[in-house]
Amino acid sequence: MTGKLHQLAALLRDRDELDARIAAFTGRSARPGDIGEFIAAQVFDIEPAGTAVQAGYDGVFRSGALAGRTVNVKAYGDALAGIDISPHPCDFYLVFSGPPRPLGAVRHHQWQVSAAYLFDTSRLLETLAGRGVKIGIATSIRRADLDAARIFPATNGTSLLRLTPEQTALLNLFGAHVI
Repeated sequence: MTGKLHQLAALLRDRDELDARIAAFTGRSARPGDIGEFIAAQVFDIEPAGTAVQAGYDGVFRSGALAGRTVNVKAYGDALAGIDISPHPCDFYLVFSGPPRPLGAVRHHQWQVSAAYLFDTSRLLETLAGRGVKIGIATSIRRADLDAARIFPATNGTSLLRLTPEQTALLNLFGAHVI
């Protein structure tokens, strides 16, 4: 048993070193949410909030159709498991999601962007309230909610934002096919 603990301690030290490198690069922590915020800022021209703990939103779109609007960025292994909706106001939620969670045994869930969703907060809250959904941590959403808000890898006809080929290529860097 102690051999396994020594191995685990060494692996955690290695992970801590890598997390420190990521944090130094992004200027924030290496937590999935902070990495998602960094990626969103680069891909969508978002001015990050002055602090990583800004109430309600993580940044403001600097350009494009959403310029001047606030956004709360979320990164999840699987967005269908629910999204955290803050009581503090923001205009949009930008959600990065990995692939659906595997059923069965616990295993490593790689950090990847399989899909991105952009929700208009007021419309989302209205939809959820109409269904009687409790708003807060791990707010339950339906597949149809995600499909309506999807902006990556493909958009639907009512999407709030159409990605440029460059934005699509940048998000593809974090896809499942990348090794």
